[in-house]
Amino acid sequence: MHWLQNLALSFVAVFAALDIVGTLPLYISLTNGMTSKQRTRTVDKSMIVALVVALAFIFTGNGVFSLLGIRVFDFKVAGGIVLLLVSLADLVGGPEAKQRSSGSTGIVPLAVPLITGPGVITTLILQVESFGYFITLGALFGNYILAWFLLRKAEFVTGKIGKDGTVVISKIAALLLAAIAVAMIRNGVFEAIAAFGIN
Repeated sequence: MHWLQNLALSFVAVFAALDIVGTLPLYISLTNGMTSKQRTRTVDKSMIVALVVALAFIFTGNGVFSLLGIRVFDFKVAGGIVLLLVSLADLVGGPEAKQRSSGSTGIVPLAVPLITGPGVITTLILQVESFGYFITLGALFGNYILAWFLLRKAEFVTGKIGKDGTVVISKIAALLLAAIAVAMIRNGVFEAIAAFGIN
């Protein structure tokens, strides 16, 4: 059952980085004026693009590290700082903190960076190092299926939990992400100290 615990930990980390509930109001704003059919097509297209980008980073992340001479603890520290900044922006800002200029709704900014952004990419690469490909892919697909469903039902979900509800859930996710980021930085520093034999 150890793998199940790891899957749960990985799922929570990706869920916190993804913060799909906080993305719902932005999605509704971005697709304002679209027909139901156009929104469905936009969700499907954006999720496919987001998934492809995420998979690309999962399978090429370690190769890029080797090519550039980056060690895992280097990325843990740098990635942890990125995640911390992303989470702090969400904590002190609102949904508008995630807004990006849009050239083609469904790819920019919905698929990248709102769904697969720096936080998710960093989390996925580090999850591969910690738990391996099987667990990371399970967490990724589980979260993206949930994200796809929630985006399809965005108006219903936001209508049920209200604007305040989406803000509260988004803030909790950002706080979890901040805690995960601090843990990543701490682990990276300790691993660097051990690697260089510093007492």
